[in-house]
Order: sequence, then C-alpha cells, then structure tokens
Amino acid sequence: MKQTFAVIGLGRFGLSVCQSLVAAGQDVLAIDNNEELITSYKDLVTQAVIADAQDEDAMRDLDLGSFDHVVIALGQNIQASVMSTLIAKELGAKHIVAKAETTIHGRALQKIGADQIVFPERDMGQRIARRLLSHNILNYLALSDTYTLAEIRVENTKLTGKTLTELNFREKYGLTLVAIRRGKDVQVSPPADATIEKGDTLSVIGETIDVEHLDSELSK
Repeated sequence: MKQTFAVIGLGRFGLSVCQSLVAAGQDVLAIDNNEELITSYKDLVTQAVIADAQDEDAMRDLDLGSFDHVVIALGQNIQASVMSTLIAKELGAKHIVAKAETTIHGRALQKIGADQIVFPERDMGQRIARRLLSHNILNYLALSDTYTLAEIRVENTKLTGKTLTELNFREKYGLTLVAIRRGKDVQVSPPADATIEKGDTLSVIGETIDVEHLDSELSK
C-alpha cells in the first residue's frame, strides 16, 4: 500500500532511507537545510525542500503532521534531532522514526514522542558480526532489544524434506516463518504442508535467542 514519508536530513542514513522508499514506490518528501544536498537529490524523491526542521512554522507550512511516517535522520546534531522530533510530534505526525547516536539520546527521543528509535551504526555492526560468526545467517536485522528478523540458509539435513507440520516448526523453534526462498521463487507465509529443502533461505522473525537457537541447530 502506498504511503507518505517525510525524511528530515539527507546524510548517509537519510539518503539511504529515501532511496529504499522510492525503490518501493512510496511518496517521499526530503527536507534539509543544505541547499547543495537538496539540489543534488531533488530528482530522486517525490519532493525536496530546503527548510530548517527546527522551524515550527516551516514544518507546519509543509503539513508535516499529515504524513504517515516522519523519519528524523539528524542523529549527529542532537539538538536538531530533539527539536525536530518534538515539532513533528506537536504537529500530529502519525509515526515518528528517529535516528539516535547513543542510548541516552535514544531515550530522550522516545520520551518526547518518537515511536521508533534506530541506531544505524550499532545495528550494522551487529549484522556484520552475526554474518561473520554464522555460516547460516545471511542477513540479520534487530527490530528491538529482544526481537530479530533474519534470513537463514538451510544446509543441514535436519530440516530438509519435511513439512512445517512434521517439523512442528513454530512450536519447536518459537519463530514465525515469514517466507521460504528457493532459487528465484519466494513462498510468502508458507502453509503447514510446505517443505524445506537443502539450499532454501528461511525468513524468520522472533526473539533473538530463538533465532540464535535455530542457527545453532543448523550448524551442528
């Protein structure tokens, strides 16, 4: 479903968010007070505006409160990050995602109204570490302190040739199997009679400890 996004700050993180959203066919408003950045990326997004996100009148003129999602990508400038989050909240933004540099910064953003806090550098470090430490995990995304979305390749024959019912997958591993990718084919929300074959990639979501348990089982 098409949604509207306002991304404040066109640093590396903000630009990456814009590119991913546009690639997914979403409407994106990019906001930055750097004219050079706006000029460089204006053709990438639906609309690009030179504005100071700490200026409440300017944000009101842009109707920031009407967007489905507002992404505050101003992590390094903590004052601007906090003020922008506060203004977006007061203008009625439905869902605010804010980038944080530290745990304390993240706590402050949450207290003033951010719905979701992201730590891009920390999360990327975790993803790289997971991939280095595991032969099975292809991708790893921490959704919170306790929940993870992961892509795990099946090379171990413990699971192969059996249906999800036979494996008692959900109950045994405590994970929701979102999709099975086999070559170029992807089966989303696989039924109970779906089988797992060697070489499949499983997209699973659940508690981090359960993801690690499945990874450990497949590494034996």
